[in-house]
Amino acid sequence: MNSAPFAHAGLQTTAKPKPVSITLTINGEARTLDIAPWTTLLDLLRDRLDLTGSKKGCDHGQCGACTVLLDGRRVLSCLTLAAMKDGAEITTIEGLAKGDTLHPLQQAFIDHDAFQCGYCTPGQICSAAGLIAEGRAKTKDDIRELMSGNICRCGAYPNIVAAIEQAMEAMGGKR
Repeated sequence: MNSAPFAHAGLQTTAKPKPVSITLTINGEARTLDIAPWTTLLDLLRDRLDLTGSKKGCDHGQCGACTVLLDGRRVLSCLTLAAMKDGAEITTIEGLAKGDTLHPLQQAFIDHDAFQCGYCTPGQICSAAGLIAEGRAKTKDDIRELMSGNICRCGAYPNIVAAIEQAMEAMGGKR
């Protein structure tokens, strides 16, 4: 009897793909990394770079806990292959504040108690930063619709909307 696995079925083993070298600017710092081609942006941020603010919620792009900014646009990092984003600029919750000065959204979330457990908060804030940059939100209903991809299981939605309104006004994005 042949001891090679699958030899009886005529199956061949394939070589493991070689790592891919990419350069990303993450929170203002250029990083060159060798990664497996299947590495998600979320896993790269959390597991390789120890930027654990972005959360792995559903890992299927349905909850928004992993939202980060990619070239200024909000993306679900659990569905984004890092290898596909070579040269991109990534901003995580850790990169929003400037030194000891909180980003207006971070301050507004505190002012309005827009979190309870806090698990979804980094994704909510990054998504809201993208929403404000898009400039499409003019009303509370617009904010609710444009933030609908970010789930808060604690139900802090009224406070989240109020925080986003405050930040929009502070950042010049008056409705």
